[in-house]
Amino acid sequence: MHCADVRTAISARADGEELPPGVSGAALDAHLPVCTECRDWEKRVHRLKVLTAGLRLV
Repeated sequence: MHCADVRTAISARADGEELPPGVSGAALDAHLPVCTECRDWEKRVHRLKVLTAGLRLV
């Protein structure tokens, strides 16, 4: 699995969207423990969600 596909899936999962075609939740979960870069991406996505959760749109 390519990291670009994994990162797209991480973003989709964080937004509550369906995973992209060809990426299963199991494959995503299997990739994260072995890829530091994708784990870091997941942490940044989560942090962004937390930081923006309190913002109000005008």
